[in-house]
Amino acid sequence: MDVELYVYDLSQGLARQMSQGFLGTHIDAVYHTALVFGGIEYFFGAGVQQTYPGATHHGRPMEIISLGRTDLPLEIILEYLDSLKEIYTMESYDLFTHNCNNFTNDFAMFLLGKGIPDHITSLPQTVLNTPFGQMLKPQLDNAMRGITQAPVAPAAVPSQRRPASILNGAADGPSSANGVQVGHANGISGLRIGQVHHVTTLKKLDTLLTSAKNSCAVIFFTSATCPPCKLVYPAYDELAAEAGDKAVLIKVDLSDAYEIGSRYQVRATPTFMSFLKGEKENEWVGASEGQLRGNVRMLLQMAHPPHPHTNLRLRTLQRRHKSVTYSKIPPLEKLITKMGPRGSDPAVTALKDFICTRETSGASDAPLPSLPAVTAFIIHSLETTPPDSLFPFIDLFRCVLVDQRVSGYLSGEPSFSTIRTIFSKTNSLGEQCPYSLRIVTLQLACNLFTSNMLANQLFQHAELCTPLLQLVTSSLLDTTHPPVRVAAASLAFNVSAFNHLRRLDEKDELLSEAAEVELIASLLETLSNENESKDCVRGLLTAIGLLAYGAPRKGELVELCTALGARETVSAKKTFSDDLKDLVAEVEQVLA
Repeated sequence: MDVELYVYDLSQGLARQMSQGFLGTHIDAVYHTALVFGGIEYFFGAGVQQTYPGATHHGRPMEIISLGRTDLPLEIILEYLDSLKEIYTMESYDLFTHNCNNFTNDFAMFLLGKGIPDHITSLPQTVLNTPFGQMLKPQLDNAMRGITQAPVAPAAVPSQRRPASILNGAADGPSSANGVQVGHANGISGLRIGQVHHVTTLKKLDTLLTSAKNSCAVIFFTSATCPPCKLVYPAYDELAAEAGDKAVLIKVDLSDAYEIGSRYQVRATPTFMSFLKGEKENEWVGASEGQLRGNVRMLLQMAHPPHPHTNLRLRTLQRRHKSVTYSKIPPLEKLITKMGPRGSDPAVTALKDFICTRETSGASDAPLPSLPAVTAFIIHSLETTPPDSLFPFIDLFRCVLVDQRVSGYLSGEPSFSTIRTIFSKTNSLGEQCPYSLRIVTLQLACNLFTSNMLANQLFQHAELCTPLLQLVTSSLLDTTHPPVRVAAASLAFNVSAFNHLRRLDEKDELLSEAAEVELIASLLETLSNENESKDCVRGLLTAIGLLAYGAPRKGELVELCTALGARETVSAKKTFSDDLKDLVAEVEQVLA
């Protein structure tokens, strides 16, 4: 998609005429900017807003600048936009420090790897550098709010767009990358999920029934001259929405589908036929809404029996977990000193300023540094700095990853160069990796989970998932440094918890079965040998429990746990700490 920058003058030409005499310096305009792509204009005012291009109360833009082209999928773009909404709220708007141009700059950096022109983003500081600018700052901010935060006319607001081709968070196509299972529901591209399918031909009916051969389907035979049929239309639609991708609900109007009626020998309407795993399961006649709901829900239970674990009462393993992050800021001056001459690089200065501003004033008052320049600096440092001296570079970068704008930017970075380079460097060193580099890489990897968008990318792409799992498993087996095992257990917990959420919400897996097996084997081995750190044991137990909870009962993970005596390994930790007894008992139950 082509991306354009719409530039408006909020002063309508007055700034150019009066700024020299009023402020003592010349400014061309009071800039308001917006990004336009895909036929929609995005900007920040009363929160993040959108409209049809040029349809705001600002009128026609004074300039339209072509910024370039983005090939990022729309689903990824909209997910990143959602993360920006948490920072760019209506209440956080400030004409000088947190305005539309800061938003546009952050958004453009994600889309294109570059910001908007400097003369626009630097304008507030230019004004504040004048005596009158500082004095009039509060008055100007208040006076302009009616202009900058005016609502968009309802007729100019586009409908929300979420690509229909994106299913369960996965991109188009039935592809799988290392740890991630992706594909179209029921095996059919373009199948409408949660809706009733209206069928008039045998070919389409057979296609739909084939798509449900591993689940279930219902056919509702009706006709245009059947008043009782119409009484249960709403209930049938509701059941289709309730079933989602677990069943295929079909409606056949016999007035238009004689061949279908003949094949199934339908004598009256309404008639319902249900199919389970490709075989006819039941048939009934009549417009009883209660019978319809009961039969369809029972069919769903038969096709998708609940996992036995759902009948357990597990306080820890059945709740949603937040990721472990490492957000503590070290003494930055000392950290930068350890970089030697490279500590004076502009990228380091920009990172330091961003971290300090964010720490003292909050994310909304901390404009992003040039992330392309920052990532280029990190990659170059990794390629040219001896391993023993890499710690401060990675630790500084770790500090900025707690900001979702930064982690979100990395999710759209071409080839995920920065994350791949960091993982590759640490993994390639093997047992020779310095302790400080390994532990800070683990902490940085935990911070990647601050963004759901980036966390999804970690699982969906082999070039990220493979080295991530290698980092976790190799670090878990470090017998020399307990803090490394603690950090590795935290990262394993993040991986397991994110996969667990997917299992709860979507009833499928992010990690492949092979990846789950590899991870739980390392966790069990580490747990059996861990006798020092309670934090490490807690992380290991929780990660094991989350991986095992809801796992396919006849899958390789359950078989491996049985073969390795996983339950016995967990039970042996009952006496490790009284604080962990309840957690041990929960994990024992899911491994039983």
